[in-house]
Order: sequence, then structure tokens, then C-alpha cells
Amino acid sequence: MKPHLPIVLLALFLSACAPKQPPAAAPPATQSTWRSLFNGYDLTGWRPVGSAVWRVDHKDGWPDMIVGGQDGDPKRSGNLVTVDQFQNFELELEFMIDEHGKYNSGVYLRNPPEGGKNGYQINIGRGAAGEYSGGVVITDAPGAAPGTPTWLAKGDETDTIRKPLDWNALSILADGPHIVVRLNGRQIVDYTDPNPQPRYLQKGVIALQTYGAEGHAGWVKFRNLRIRELP
Repeated sequence: MKPHLPIVLLALFLSACAPKQPPAAAPPATQSTWRSLFNGYDLTGWRPVGSAVWRVDHKDGWPDMIVGGQDGDPKRSGNLVTVDQFQNFELELEFMIDEHGKYNSGVYLRNPPEGGKNGYQINIGRGAAGEYSGGVVITDAPGAAPGTPTWLAKGDETDTIRKPLDWNALSILADGPHIVVRLNGRQIVDYTDPNPQPRYLQKGVIALQTYGAEGHAGWVKFRNLRIRELP
């Protein structure tokens, strides 16, 4: 049965008189998607700085990890740095490190692309040797002797979360002076620098570190490296 004309006209009148809805607000800025920093086959997207030896290693026939070391010479040292630069981001990776003395590694945040040490480093090492995994350290704090590390946060100070000679999951959030570190799923650092040097906050490369210690030529391994930039 067709509706009566007066009913149709009334419906159209009420629709026209209904209050207009405001336009939908623009969606908020969102963080970028995750992207891999290691293709699993070669060091595309990375470049070495210094004399340390970096290579892609094979496991069960598959090249799936980055290995840094001294190739038998403990005097070798250096970083493997990203070609791209980043400022605020979340970084995830897995690491395994040689279990020897003070031999240690680390992840530098926002390093100058030409090399050197710029500020925040997330340390990787043995807590028993005073090299705390997940700790935040700088080596050029005002008033400190050149090359002397200053711990801003010690992370896994008791070395009970890191798994020796095994893969460990490390997550780093760097948002301005705010740094959050998770080790094997547990938050171990939530630190905000109260007086950061401006260069600590500028865009820079991510650098993986290795150097010999106590006359020992050690090794560190990385895999499953990925990053997500913050808005």
C-alpha cells in the first residue's frame, strides 16, 4: 500500500527541521607503522663506523642475525649505524652478548651520523661487572671526566631479568627526554631527563656498539630489529 501524501510531506518537513550534526572531528595524529631495520640477509640500511667487524651470520642455513665483534683483536671497536635518522620513536630488538667480564655493548639514540657519542645510550652488559642491561648512560655529562660514564638509570641492576647466552627482548621508547626501557617484557626504566642538552634530543642515527674489554675480543648479536616513529 502506498503511503498517503500528507504523511510523506510531514516526514520530509521533520527531516528538514532536524538539528544539523557537526562534522566529524579530524582523526588525531597517529604513530607510524612498524618497519624492519634488518632485512635478514645483509647490512643494507646500515654502515660501520670504526674498526669493529660487523657481519650477517647464518643459523640453520638462514642469515638472520647481525654479529659485531673484534675478529680476535680486542683493540678493535666501533658502531654499526643506521643510514636513516630518527628523533622520537619506539625501537624493538633482540640481543645476545658474550659472557665475559666487563665486555659490553649498547644502543646509542640520536647519534650524529658522522660518528662519535652524542648522549643517551641504552647499555647491554653483565650487571655483575657493573654493566647493566637496559640502563641509560651518558659519557659526556657536564663536570664528568672525559669518557667517564654517568648512569641516569641502571635498569636490570641485579642482572636477574637478562638471560645469559640467550636471546633477550629489548624495547626502547625515546620521546624527547622521556625514555622507557623494557627487558624481556618487564619495564626496568622510566626516566625523564630534567635538563637535557639540546643535542640529545635532535634527530640522529641509531648505533649498535661493540668493543673489546680486559684484553678480550668478544661478540654481540642482534636480530628482529624494528622501529616505529612517534608523531
